[in-house]
Formats: sequence, structure tokens, C-alpha cells
Amino acid sequence: MMTDQLLIILALCIPTVAAILIAVTHNNVNLRETGTLLSSVCLIFVVYNLLQIVLAGDQPQLFLLKFLPGLAIHFKIEPLGMLFACIASFLWLINSIYSIGYMRGNNEKHQTRFYICFAVAIASTIGIAFSANLITLFIFYEALTLSTYPLVTHKGSEDAMRAGRAYLGILLSTSICFFLPAIIWTSVLAGNTEFTSGGILDNEMNHCVIFILLMLFSYGIGKAALMPMHRWLPAAMVAPTPVSALLHAVAVVKAGVFSIVKIVTYIFSPALLAEVVDFNLLLYLAGVTIIVASIIALQADNLKRRLAYSTISQLSYVILATALLAPISIMGAALHILAHAFGKITLFFAAGSIYTATKKTAVSELDGIGKVMPWTMGAFAIASLSMIGVPPTAGFLSKWYILQGAFSVESWFAITVIIISTLLNAGYFLPIVYAAFFKKPSDGKKLDYHEAPFAMVFALTVTSILTIVLFLFPEIPLQLVKMLVGNMI
Repeated sequence: MMTDQLLIILALCIPTVAAILIAVTHNNVNLRETGTLLSSVCLIFVVYNLLQIVLAGDQPQLFLLKFLPGLAIHFKIEPLGMLFACIASFLWLINSIYSIGYMRGNNEKHQTRFYICFAVAIASTIGIAFSANLITLFIFYEALTLSTYPLVTHKGSEDAMRAGRAYLGILLSTSICFFLPAIIWTSVLAGNTEFTSGGILDNEMNHCVIFILLMLFSYGIGKAALMPMHRWLPAAMVAPTPVSALLHAVAVVKAGVFSIVKIVTYIFSPALLAEVVDFNLLLYLAGVTIIVASIIALQADNLKRRLAYSTISQLSYVILATALLAPISIMGAALHILAHAFGKITLFFAAGSIYTATKKTAVSELDGIGKVMPWTMGAFAIASLSMIGVPPTAGFLSKWYILQGAFSVESWFAITVIIISTLLNAGYFLPIVYAAFFKKPSDGKKLDYHEAPFAMVFALTVTSILTIVLFLFPEIPLQLVKMLVGNMI
């Protein structure tokens, strides 16, 4: 029987070893892709075993390397990290299946490099999920940035390189200028950087210092795309669709909002912030980001750009829910990370399938496409309902908890933002679905397209079905988020 420590090591090593095997087998395409799929299955198996341990009430941990007292690479699996690891490991498999169809269907170059960087990004994501302190989180957070840069610039075009510079520039500069100083300052104030139930800062500290620290972390974690640190995200849409799915659903932006939830919960503690922060600036910044990004999405005709700004808006739901500082809203924040992952990956999968089959990229070009690509657009419709927050989809579940949290603290600002943004979500998603199924092509010609390759359609069908399954059977995610806030109630 494998020990807890061995399982943690395997979870970190499997995608790393997969990257090496992919490089070694680059001349044999089938072997390379088989290795990718088998590695993702192995990771799911390991993460599933860790999940059973966490659900039983234990929190496995591993000290990997100790530099100085209070400075170590340390892993500890708490409920929020377990939820994030489950998302990343499962979607690695689904995204790999989709990627095989997409990369082959579009005759993409540098496919081996793509799969290598993807595997390294997953390893970095697992490191972030299992981090037990801010130092470990920072190391793997930066590793994720560097490993995904070649994916953003995959096409090698001038637009791709420009997007890559924006991606690397914004994420590295926010980390170095804000995130790292916040970590050092926290270490000086608290004497350590360990994620601890109840937080490591106390209300005897200067309230202004705590407020500044919160802002440094919020903007230092640029992957959360809080405006105005969001520009890297729409710029990165020049990358292939499987990369967009990685950025939006599997790893990158999820690492951002996950880090903010974890820091608020385990470094500050919601109780401390509720007591010492007189003006909840983070709540208002998140609310403004939600509304502004939704308005931009409403005006965007490029499908991936619309989805990108939708992501910026949806990410700030997580931040807004966390900033409400109520146990039930933090449950909603964690659940929204899950709901958004499956909904948004489905939407990007659908966008990629449309591009592969038709080479269309504009919303205005999708009239009638649902009749020739029913599986793709049916999945798109389900995921759209999840983004809006309509039952029976996972997005309804997370928004319900967030809204309950807003009512529990009587935050009429948050309630208003949720209502308005939900209407805006409907405004930029439902017309696409309506046009796809109920409008005729504007040129009057009969569409002669067909569905994308089977691997792509299979992947988006699975993720769309799971957005409903997670609504109908939410027991495991709910158990994890209840464990997360158990010490707060």
C-alpha cells in the first residue's frame, strides 16, 4: 500500500516524467500521444487515492527541501487544494484527448513541444494545489508562468510573440513587484509563511498594513486577472484552442483565484479581515471587474475574445465571493472554481471545433451552424447556461452559494453585481445559441460543414455532460468545501 508521502511525490512526478517520455518518443506520434494519455490516467488514479485520504479527515504532508528555518518547500493537502488537484488532473486527460484531434486536424507544428510544456504546466499546477506555504506556492506559480509561455507563443507569428511578451511581462512583473514583497513582508510580520487554519496574522497588527498586504497579494497574483492586470488574458487568445482551455479552465487562471482564496483563508483569515478592514476595496474591485468585463464581452464579435472577457468576469465572481468573508460565500467561491472549469473548457472546446471544421472565428458568422454541428453547439448551449447560472448546471450551484453569502452579510453591492452580470451573461451567450439553432445563414447558402474530429467532439460532450452531473451529484465537492470552512463556522 502506498504511503501518503509517496502519493504526493507521484502526483508531482507523473506529469514531470511524462514530459521526459514525450520528448524521448517525439519521432513516434502514436507512442507520444499514448504516453500523454496514460500519464494523465495515472495522475487521476494517484489524486483519487489522495482524495480518499482527505475525505477521511487527514491532511497528508511532505517536507521536500528545507533551506532555512521557516523557509522550505513543503506540501500539505487541505480540502481546497484537493479540489483544485482533482480539477487539474481530470481535465488534463480530457484536454489531451481533445488536443490530439485539434493538433492533427489543424496540422499544427511543434506538437511535441506543446505536449511537453502542457505536462510541465500540470506538474506546476499540482505543486500549487499542494503547497503548504507561500514560498512553495510562489515557486510553482512562477514555474507555471514559464512553462505556459511557449504555449502562448506556439504559432510563432508576430501576433503570438507580441501576446507572449504581454503574458510574460504582466505576470512576472506583478509577481516580482507585488507578490514576492508581500510574501517577504508576511514572513517578517508573522515569522513564517505556512498556510494555517485561522490565519497567521492577528488583529494586533497595524490595520493599514494588513490592508496593504491584501492589495499586494490581490494584484501580485496577476493570473487572477483582476482589472487592470487582465490584459494578458485576451492577448493570449492567439494561442491554439487547447492552450486557451489550459489558460482558462485547467491551470493558469484557476491557479490565480485559487491562490487568492487560499491566502485569504489561511494567511489572513476571513474573521481577521472582517474585523480590521473598514473599507472592503477588494469587493468593489471585483464587482467593477465583473461588470466591465461583461460589457466588453457583450460587444466582442470574435468568439474567443468574448470567451476571454467572460473568463475575466467569472474569475472575479470567485474574488467577490471570497471578499464577502462569509463561510457560505467562500464555499461558493471554491465551487465556482470547479463550475467555471468545466463550463469554460466546454466553451473553448466548442470554439476550437468550430474553427477546425469551418475556420470561422466570429460570432456573426455562426448563424445556422447548430444544424450541421449539433453536438458542438449543444455542448456550447449547456456550458452557456452554466456560465449564466441556470439549473440544472454546476454554475447555478456555485452562484447560489455566492448569492446566499451576499445576503448573509447584507452586501447589496454584491447582490446587485450578481444580478446585473447574470443578465449580461445571458446577453452575450444566448444570442449565439439562438443564432446557431434558429437563424439561417445570412448569405442564404446551405452550410456544408460537419462536426470536428471525433476526439474533439467526444471531449466537449464529456465536459458538457459533467456540468450537469456536478449539479445533480455535488456530494464530493460539497464535502470538500464544507471541510474548508469548517473551522470558520
